[in-house]
Amino acid sequence: MEEMIIRGITQLLGRLDGPMHMRLILQPLMASILAIRAGIRDAREGNPAYLSEILTNPSTRKRLLQHGWKDFGKIFIAAFILDTVYQIIALRFFYPVQALIVALVLATVPYILLRGPATHIARLFYKKRKEQDYEHTENSH
Repeated sequence: MEEMIIRGITQLLGRLDGPMHMRLILQPLMASILAIRAGIRDAREGNPAYLSEILTNPSTRKRLLQHGWKDFGKIFIAAFILDTVYQIIALRFFYPVQALIVALVLATVPYILLRGPATHIARLFYKKRKEQDYEHTENSH
């Protein structure tokens, strides 16, 4: 068992400089862009921060997870497929657990970590814009 764990860790770390290593940059970047867009949408619609709402409000958890899956599901699937291709090329074998780990790290983690902060930052801009619009309206009367 210990040998399997060491082999798995070694193989996971081998992705850093192996074939197709650019996906390790591009996939988190795409997940981050989607998270920021979703965070801005959340702020515009007055929705709470994504991760905190998932963790603290069980009644909306399922809906939020489904909504998040719609946003980043394609990137998650692409990460899983690309890691499968990597494994076949580099390792000449397929380890589904490793593919899941890589897909989670490349797609899910950036999305979950960035969507909430993007919502908070966007709220600041929307609040400032509303204040400026209010001041402009008051000054024109």
